[in-house]
Amino acid sequence: MSFIKKIGLVCFIVFCCAGCRSAGEKPVESAAAPRIINIINFIRQTDYRVENADSLLYETVCEQVKLVNKYDLPATFLLQYDALINPLYQDLLKSKLNDHSEIGAWWELTQPQIEAAGIKWRGEHSWVSHANIAFSTGYTKEERERLVDVYMAKFKEIFGTYPKSVGSWFIDAHTLGYMYDKYKIVASCNCKDQVGTDGYTLWGGYWNQAYYPSRVNAYMPAQTEEGQIPVPIFRMLGSDPIYQYDDGLGQERQGVISLEPVYEKAGMDRRWVDYFLESIVDQPCLAFNYAQAGQENSFTWSNMSEGLEMQIPILDSLRKENKIRVETLGESGAWFKERFKVTPPTAVTTLTDVRGEGNKTVWFNSRYYRANLLWERGTFRFRDIHLFDEGYKSAYLEKPGDGNQFLFYTLPVVDGFMWSEGLDRAGLRIVRLDKDGDKEELTLDHPVVTEIGKDTLVVSAEDSKGHPFKITFYETRFEVAALSKEADLSWALELKVAAGKELPFTVIEDKAVNASFYGFNYVITCEKGHIRKPESGSDYVFRILPSDKEIVINCTNTRLNCTHEK
Repeated sequence: MSFIKKIGLVCFIVFCCAGCRSAGEKPVESAAAPRIINIINFIRQTDYRVENADSLLYETVCEQVKLVNKYDLPATFLLQYDALINPLYQDLLKSKLNDHSEIGAWWELTQPQIEAAGIKWRGEHSWVSHANIAFSTGYTKEERERLVDVYMAKFKEIFGTYPKSVGSWFIDAHTLGYMYDKYKIVASCNCKDQVGTDGYTLWGGYWNQAYYPSRVNAYMPAQTEEGQIPVPIFRMLGSDPIYQYDDGLGQERQGVISLEPVYEKAGMDRRWVDYFLESIVDQPCLAFNYAQAGQENSFTWSNMSEGLEMQIPILDSLRKENKIRVETLGESGAWFKERFKVTPPTAVTTLTDVRGEGNKTVWFNSRYYRANLLWERGTFRFRDIHLFDEGYKSAYLEKPGDGNQFLFYTLPVVDGFMWSEGLDRAGLRIVRLDKDGDKEELTLDHPVVTEIGKDTLVVSAEDSKGHPFKITFYETRFEVAALSKEADLSWALELKVAAGKELPFTVIEDKAVNASFYGFNYVITCEKGHIRKPESGSDYVFRILPSDKEIVINCTNTRLNCTHEK
C-alpha cells in the first residue's frame, strides 16, 4: 500500500453442463473468462518522509513511463492534485507516455487542492496520511463536492477531458456517486482488505476482482441496480490468497504480502509472483479474474525497480500468449459495465503453496456474500464468511470522520482474523459426531475445484476415511453435502472462536442465526438442516446439522420459507 508499510482428490464428476471446468484442466480462453491486469501507478508530487522527495518521485514516474513504453503496454497513471498542477508531470505524461495508456485521478487530498476549494488545510505538511485530512471521509458532503469540482476543472483544463478513472485507498459513497452523476467516471479502485495498516481498516469486503458499491456505503457491494453506484471498484494490490488474511494476527495492524514490487518476500520475489499469477491466470475464477500491478511513486525507483522490471516482462509474455489482458483501468471499467448489470460471482483458487507447506485456499464472492475455505497444516475450515447488504450505511456518509484512521466493515458470520487468537483459529468446521456426543474434526483434503457456468463453484474433497464431501457456492447460498453411502455418518458444521471474543450473534433459532453489527441487524437462514445452540460447557458457538446429508445456508440476509427442506 503506502510508503510506511515497507519497514486433486481423485474424483470423477460428470456435469450436464458445457461450462464446467476443474482446476488442473486446460485454462479457459481469455474471451470466456478474462484474466485482466491493470498496471496502475499513482503519483504524488511530494512526500515529507522522503529526502529529496520532489526529484526522486518525479524520477520514479519517468522510469515507470519508460518501462511500460519499452513493452508497449497500456498503463494507468493516476495523478494526485499536487502532481496534476506540476508542469513537469503534465509534460511527461503528454509527451512521453504511449498513446494507449490512461491518465486519471488519485484521490488523496493535498494542501493545494484543499485550499483551491476554499477549505482550511489542517495538516503539518502539504501532504499527510491522516485519514481525516488525506481522504474524503474527513470532510462534509458539501466540501467533498467542492473538492471534486476543483479537481475536475483543473484536469479538464490541462488534458482537455475529465478523467475516466479515479482511485484511492478509499473514496466515500457520496464523493464517488457525485463523480459519477456529474462527471461520468467509469471506474475506480480501492485498497485490498487489511486491518490497521497505515491506520486504514477495510475488512470483510468483496475480496478481489471488482464490485458495484452501495449508494450509502462504497465499501459494501450493492445487491440491486437501484441501490448501486454504477461505477465498478477494482480491488488493488494483489493480496496473497493464502497468507495475507492472517498476517499480523494478534497485532494492531497487518503487514503486506502483495504484488507490490517493493516487498522482498512477495512482489519482488519471482517465485512468489509466479505462484500468485498461477492463481490469477490458470485457476477457476467464474466471471473473470483480476490483479493490479504497479506502484506508488513514494517508494522511489531504487526500491521498486528490481521487482517491477521483473514483473513487467512476465506480464508482457502472458499477454503475448493470450493468457491475460493488460488494459487500462478505464477500459476494464467500461468492459465490466457493458458485461454486468450487477456485481457477478467470482472466485480465486489457490491450490499450490509458495511456502511448500501444503496450504490451499478458495475464495468465493458474490453481491450477497463472500466465503473463504482454507486447508492449513492438515486441517480444513471455512475461514471467513461475510454478508453484504446495500442498506448498511457508512459511518462517514453524513458526517466527517475524525482522527487518523478510517474503518470499513461488512457483516461477519465467520471471521477467522478478528475472532482468532494465536493458534486458536476461528472457523466453521466439519465435525463427525458419535453416539456419545463426542466429536472429531474432519480434515478434508485433495480438493478439486470446478466451475459450473459463470456463477457456481463446486469444491469436492474427501475426509481421511475416504468419505466424499461437496461444497457448492451459488450466488445467494452455499451448500455442504456428504456424498458417503455410509448410513451412520453423523456430522455437522460447527463454529468455534477464540475465548473472550465479542460476537455479533443475538438469537440462535432452529432455522436462523440472528446478529447485529454496529446496530445493523442481519440473519443467515438455514434452508436445509437445523441450527443448534451450544449445550452447557460446550466449546462452540453453534452447530448446523444436515437433513438428508445436506446443509443449505442462505446468505441474502432475508428470512425464507426454507423451500429446500424435505
